[in-house]
Amino acid sequence: METNASYTSLVAVGDSFTEGMSDLLPDGTYRGWADLLAARLATRSPGFRYANLAVRGKLIGQIVEEQVGLAAAMRADVVTMVGGLNDALRPRCDLGRVRDRLEEAVERLAPSCRRLVLMRSPGRQGPVMERFRPRMEALFEHIDGLAARHGALVVDLYGAEALGDRRMWDVDRLHLTADGHRRVAEAVWQGLGLAAEDDWRSPLPPPVPPGWTARRTADVRFARQHLVPWIGRRLTGRSSGDGLRPKRPELLEWDADGSPRDGSSRPGLS
Repeated sequence: METNASYTSLVAVGDSFTEGMSDLLPDGTYRGWADLLAARLATRSPGFRYANLAVRGKLIGQIVEEQVGLAAAMRADVVTMVGGLNDALRPRCDLGRVRDRLEEAVERLAPSCRRLVLMRSPGRQGPVMERFRPRMEALFEHIDGLAARHGALVVDLYGAEALGDRRMWDVDRLHLTADGHRRVAEAVWQGLGLAAEDDWRSPLPPPVPPGWTARRTADVRFARQHLVPWIGRRLTGRSSGDGLRPKRPELLEWDADGSPRDGSSRPGLS
C-alpha cells in the first residue's frame, strides 16, 4: 500500500450507498461519503477531478451496463465500486449471476485505474440483516477473492460494529446517516494509505432505549413512508432510480469545499 499517496482523480460507481442517500443537504441534494472523500483528496492535489456515476436502486447488471464502461474510459487514479447488495436483498436472487457480473465489472475496471476500491458493505443490526446475512457474506467472500486476483483494495465496513448500530442508519433503515457517511469516507481515506484523521470504528455511546410508544410510532412511520413503497416497487418491477441521471456524470475539477470548480450547481433529486 502507498503511504501518504497523492491521487489526482476519483470516479465512484454504484447505487444509493455511493450516491449519498441519506446524507441530505439543505438544498435537497445528497452528499455522501464519495463527495466527502473527493473534497478531502482535492486538498492534496491541485486540479483534482471527480465523477460520481452512482444511481439509487441499481442492480449489479445495470451498474455494469450503465456505469462501468464510462468509469473505465475516464482512466481515473481511483475507482470505487460498490454493488450487488440490492440484488442480494431481493426475495429472489441468482447469486451466481451476481458473482459473474461483479467479476465482469472488476475485470474491466482494475486495468483502467491506479487503485480499484471494493467494499464489504455495512449492515444494520436487526431481523432483516439476520435474514440476508448468508447471502451478504457469500457476496463478500466473492469480493475478497476478486480483490486478491486483481490487486484491488477491499474496505471492510461490514466488520465495523459501529456501522451496524441502528443509530447510524436513517429512518428508512436502508441508508446511512451523515455520520455514517463521514465514517465511510474516513475508512476509504485510510485504506488509500492516507494518514488517519479520526477513528471511524469508534463505538457510539450507550444507547438510551426508547419507550414502547416511541418504538411503535417509529415502526408505523417506517412502514407507511418506506416499507410499503419499497414493496410496491418490487411488485411492479420499478426502481427508485428509474429516470434518474448520475449526479456527477463528468470527470470535472473538484474543490475542497465540495463543489465542481466549473461553478455548476448541484443537480436536483428529480
